[in-house]
Amino acid sequence: MTVGFVMLVHTALHRAEQVARHWATHGCPVVIHVDRRVKKEVYQPFVDSLSDLDNVVFSKRHACEWGTWSLVAASQDASELMLSRFPEARHVYLSSGACLPLRPVEDLKRYLAARPMTNFIESVTTEDVPWTVGGLDAERFTLRFPFSWKKQRRLFDRYVSLQRTLGYKRKIPDGLVPHLGSQWWCLTRQTLSAILEDPDRKLYDGYFKRVWIPDESYYQTLVRLYSNNIESRSLTLSKFDYQGKPHIFYDDHLQLLRRSDCFVARKIWPKAERLYATFLNLDSNPMKGTEPNPGKIDRIFSKAVERRVMGREGLYMQSRMPGQGKGHGKTSAPYSVFEGFSDLFENFDEWLSRAVGARVHGHLFAPDEVEFSGGQKVFSGALSNHAALRDYNPCGFLTSLIWNTRGERQCFMYGPRDNQAINWLIATDPNAQISVISGAWAVTLFRSDKSFSEIRREAARLQRIEAKHIEILRSQHIKARVRIWTMADFIESQMEPLQAIIDEIGPRNVRRLTEAPRMRDLTGFGQFLQNLKNQGMKPHLMGDFPMSNEPDMRTREHKRPYLVK
Repeated sequence: MTVGFVMLVHTALHRAEQVARHWATHGCPVVIHVDRRVKKEVYQPFVDSLSDLDNVVFSKRHACEWGTWSLVAASQDASELMLSRFPEARHVYLSSGACLPLRPVEDLKRYLAARPMTNFIESVTTEDVPWTVGGLDAERFTLRFPFSWKKQRRLFDRYVSLQRTLGYKRKIPDGLVPHLGSQWWCLTRQTLSAILEDPDRKLYDGYFKRVWIPDESYYQTLVRLYSNNIESRSLTLSKFDYQGKPHIFYDDHLQLLRRSDCFVARKIWPKAERLYATFLNLDSNPMKGTEPNPGKIDRIFSKAVERRVMGREGLYMQSRMPGQGKGHGKTSAPYSVFEGFSDLFENFDEWLSRAVGARVHGHLFAPDEVEFSGGQKVFSGALSNHAALRDYNPCGFLTSLIWNTRGERQCFMYGPRDNQAINWLIATDPNAQISVISGAWAVTLFRSDKSFSEIRREAARLQRIEAKHIEILRSQHIKARVRIWTMADFIESQMEPLQAIIDEIGPRNVRRLTEAPRMRDLTGFGQFLQNLKNQGMKPHLMGDFPMSNEPDMRTREHKRPYLVK
């Protein structure tokens, strides 16, 4: 007794010839169905190449199309031919021309001989199927599908919508409980004969001809009528991507296929010379006597699908642009944004670089140019300091900068004078650390030599921009780590917030700050704010700033705690 193979072939006939010859020369009868759309000048040489093998025959040809009844009809005719011509076949194994045996044929024969009454076919109810792509889990059995999903997609969708609107539902034949599963099965001769010789076959065939993708449900449903000895799994290793398309195995998947311990794999790239040379050579095939276990490589495929769908954090490129809200993260690494610090302190970027050892830039989104650290014209990843190039896609500019400098903490200055297009990006980015001294932009205006009327207009504009920005930072959708101080509060106790910021950027740096950055001279700043008020503007973002000529910048002394016994 042996196992017979039914092969459905439509392309790469030279590879199908290799596999069919491999099975046939090891005592397994093979029935081949070749798609009727394969031209005669290609089909006939294929038939002639196998004419020297008595246990290889060809079945009636059908024009096969994915998702239609033609695939079931092709397998029916080929299976009937197998059962009638080769009585020694106790199991019938359905495969495709893109399948490749991974283990010795004798190993498969012994495995099936030890399970003479077992049917290997994935067969689960529609409620238990998590892998269908495109919907239509239960509706594929209750609606009609006379149009091709691939060639007549518009008609297909409209006809489905019309049936839903009218509330149309087909009657499922009595006794049938719809099941779904992989179309690659291995059935016993007894079960397959019962399906093909059923007195009600005409009724069942008529019903399934209008079911969507019947090759995934016809045998999977009918097998439940004739056998209780079913292992709901396929002996063929076949994996699918997130769109429901089969994974293609290449030469570099050799070790992965070996680890699966499966008997057959699909779908193999026709030019995978190494795979065909390895697995069609019995002497070099090490997998013998083990139970098929595709679960051993499921984790790898799951991670591959996740990488394909979600991508890598913070990586955007022309071949994969995630949609809104999709993807693992907006950026690839933590970074810090400082707002108002460069206005309030002299050479703050140099001080911060010494304090934390990070890369500290100026205003990356300044209106005139990108202020890279050290005044560089071109930064990592060929990022230009040209403002117009940056403003073509400001968010893309920031995500590229963070991606290109992975492993090095990036810090940059930001303010209401800068391009505000990145507000929501940084606010909703868990990698962002945002520190804001609100109203500090007024220090630059205070030190400018513009006329007071110009200063007033500019102050009103900047205050509106910063107020809107702070409103975003206080939104319920915030995911960044945000700290906001008014200018008055920050000046009153500047060492404590600076220490908190430094500790968060470099948590390994446990030493306390011994020096603060040099603050700009604010003599007369309180009167400057009062003058703005007198001119009809209310500068409220600075906090309760004193009217005296100099703010109180004395460091408050705190008594050391002591224990009372």
